[in-house]
Amino acid sequence: MSSKKPQQIYRHDYRPPDYLIDTTHLNFFLGKGRTKVVSRLECRRNGGNGENPPLVLDGEELELQSVFLDSFQLDEAAYTRTDETLTIHHVPDSFVLTITTQIRPEENISLEGLYKSSGNFCTQCEAQGFRKITYFLDRPDVMSRFTTTIEADTSIPLLLANGNLVAKGEVANGRHYATWEDPFPKPCYLFALVAGDLVRVAGTYVTRSGRKIDLHIYVQEHNAEHCAHALHSLQKAMAWDEKVYGLEYDLDLFMIVAVDDFNMGAMENKGLNIFNSKYVLAAPETATDSDYAGIEAVVAHEYFHNWTGNRVTCRDWFQLSLKEGLTVFLDQQFSADMTSSAVKRITDVRLLRNVQFVEDSGPMAHPVRPDSYIEINNFYTVTVYEKGAEVIRMIHTLLGADGFRRGMDLYFQRHDGHAVTCDDFVQAMEDGGGVDLNVFRRWYSQAGTPELHIAIVYDEQNKTCTLRLEQLCPPSPGQKQKEPFHIPLAIGFLNSKGEDMGLADGRGNIATTLVLDVKEREQTFVLSGIPEKPVPSILRNFSAPVKIHYDYTEEELFFLLANDSDSFNRWEAGQRLACRIFLRLIKDWQQGRELKLDEAFTIVYGKLLAGRQGIDPAFLAELLLLPSEKYLGEQLDVIDVEAIHQARQFVRRSLAERLRDDFLEVYHDNTTLGPYSYDQVSVGRRSLKNTALSYLMQLDDRAIMDICLRQFEQSGNMTDELAALKAIVHNPDCPERKSVLVSFYSQWQRDTLVLDKWFSLQATAPLPETLEQVKNLMLHPAFSLKNPNKVRALIGSFCGANQLCFHEKSGAGYRFLADEVLKIDQFNHQIAARMLSPLSRWQRFDYSRQVLMRAQLDRILASRTLSRDVYEVASKSLNTQSNRTAPK
Repeated sequence: MSSKKPQQIYRHDYRPPDYLIDTTHLNFFLGKGRTKVVSRLECRRNGGNGENPPLVLDGEELELQSVFLDSFQLDEAAYTRTDETLTIHHVPDSFVLTITTQIRPEENISLEGLYKSSGNFCTQCEAQGFRKITYFLDRPDVMSRFTTTIEADTSIPLLLANGNLVAKGEVANGRHYATWEDPFPKPCYLFALVAGDLVRVAGTYVTRSGRKIDLHIYVQEHNAEHCAHALHSLQKAMAWDEKVYGLEYDLDLFMIVAVDDFNMGAMENKGLNIFNSKYVLAAPETATDSDYAGIEAVVAHEYFHNWTGNRVTCRDWFQLSLKEGLTVFLDQQFSADMTSSAVKRITDVRLLRNVQFVEDSGPMAHPVRPDSYIEINNFYTVTVYEKGAEVIRMIHTLLGADGFRRGMDLYFQRHDGHAVTCDDFVQAMEDGGGVDLNVFRRWYSQAGTPELHIAIVYDEQNKTCTLRLEQLCPPSPGQKQKEPFHIPLAIGFLNSKGEDMGLADGRGNIATTLVLDVKEREQTFVLSGIPEKPVPSILRNFSAPVKIHYDYTEEELFFLLANDSDSFNRWEAGQRLACRIFLRLIKDWQQGRELKLDEAFTIVYGKLLAGRQGIDPAFLAELLLLPSEKYLGEQLDVIDVEAIHQARQFVRRSLAERLRDDFLEVYHDNTTLGPYSYDQVSVGRRSLKNTALSYLMQLDDRAIMDICLRQFEQSGNMTDELAALKAIVHNPDCPERKSVLVSFYSQWQRDTLVLDKWFSLQATAPLPETLEQVKNLMLHPAFSLKNPNKVRALIGSFCGANQLCFHEKSGAGYRFLADEVLKIDQFNHQIAARMLSPLSRWQRFDYSRQVLMRAQLDRILASRTLSRDVYEVASKSLNTQSNRTAPK
């Protein structure tokens, strides 16, 4: 790359803005090839310390036409321009700045700022995209009231912006305009504009106070029939937010626009949410149950941001988790209430362990509130979002539901209309809940995953249990030593009959689950009144994002799997058992020994299948799922992709052989012929049925293959069709592999979201020819390197979700990823940097793979046109030194 190295930005360097912008008037004149933007900014100096600093505005890729200070046009001597700023040398304490710029949305393929998607104008301004629209103080602590006027040719019928529509009409030369006014101050990252030819799907919602809110979803005409689920999800989210937190929507209109080209999932722009179409469009024949759940969660997430992100926003980007961690926690609560709470918790923790724990132990590890960054787009991470949500969940656990609600009420009372910090939120929780959170604040400042070592001694004579706990947190970049965390440890005890014991909480109450406040590096708790030696159920409902080290016997794990009243820990017992078995099998495979599956493990699975009538089918499907190859890799000192894959396939095949009739009975019992319904029972039955099918398809059994083919051809819903297609395509011995792929494409070639599934399915096939197939698919007319959904579906799926093929020992997968990252980085820095993450884990593999992965990172860093985004990920990846040496 160029000799000028990108610089770190540090949280401790924050200073308030020198100037504020009270009101912003924007005029857009949309045209072919070029768009003129006229901004009128009413500004004032922030504070009265006697200094009169220059006004420095952010702006990139703008063609400046004129600058007026009050009514006077400035000549070039009055300001200085760089590629990233416009500096006005002398301004008074209060003034009006009018700036005219020209931009080229059609040529903007970074998908930041104002750009075109499928012929329609749209914006994406978070985190720093507004500076590609006009010169502005592009920082979240500058909050302004926006009025936006859009003028365009009448061939562009729809003109939308934030807030309420206050005027519209026609002007000369076959053009028209619309003016929108947002009465609430907001930072410019929440600005939105959409203009194009879209159809409206309308609904309403009546608030508890009796206000009628109009709900509009805008999509391309051929997608109009696929919006009902998103609209219903929005109505449910609005009702839930009022019921649980007393938060009512504050405008007269709420709008969602679906676009095909979008770097993220969705964006919470005030009153005008812009969504990746993946999270709006759903119909039974085109969307899976997972798609339906994803839409419900994302629609809720963006709606909840109206208060937790818009009305109260973050002071600076280091505080990103203030809005994102809190809002993820809210959407998790909402989804748990709408579906199976047990399955939702398992799903959330699986993501945390498979992705966030990995991030916490790698070169990009950072606290929930980062201390520094080179490019803020690299910190829209699972740490900020998902771990941030776990931090909020722990506060909820410590305060209780009522205390948390008081804290939320106080937070909005204190900070409505302001840009604040994570400390402000924690202080409101502490004051509202009446709980000391001083030590707890370390969750925001320390990176890494704490590890809790637990020993339990039962004193039969005194009927007490002594718990000795020691916590530690491994070093992470920039943080070698960690202070103890405040960990809410939820624990229960089971008696010999599998029943919960009553535990005294020290306040005169008896409960079956006790939350221990672990705050010290070493801590001891003595629980009295324990009538017999218990089987401990530790970290119930995953009460903290930590790793537990407790020496369970296998008998105890079998017992918890069969009896624990805590659904999460029942599932966790099964996962721990499976991991132990896999670690033994992996070692056997590495040493050339014959693989044998413990009969006890098969018996447990048989009992789960036989006793299914008393279990939620969705939860049973989770109990039957084995740990992923990625998760198993994290349990090894050196990841051995071949051994992991072979061991996992052996267990799946062995269970299928021994329990064929049981799996087949489950399959048939959960097959329904009626119309598709997205409800908890139906979703659970489909999940269980398709889990059984995935096991059965491990067998070389023509009768099973015929069942799978019939499901593919006759299912009538995408959940079942895709499950059957995956079972066939990922089976190397299936002669119908190619024909079903051709059939699926022929049926769905005009549906871009369904084709994403088609691409992803082929990219994740654990077959020797998969990389070549991925390269061929990149030449397919349905694929575009400039569409983020397609890149994620094909390249992202292969490199991030196909561990066996991506890490093939020749290093071809590494070369492929580096090639594509360098190509994508020429026009979309965000997506390029996110694609690079699989290479950042080079130090976790054997020495030969380390050398190959490092070589590709070196090659990327040698590029002279590298973006800050990719530079940060690649350079930090190489700065983390491996503690492994070449084998002698």
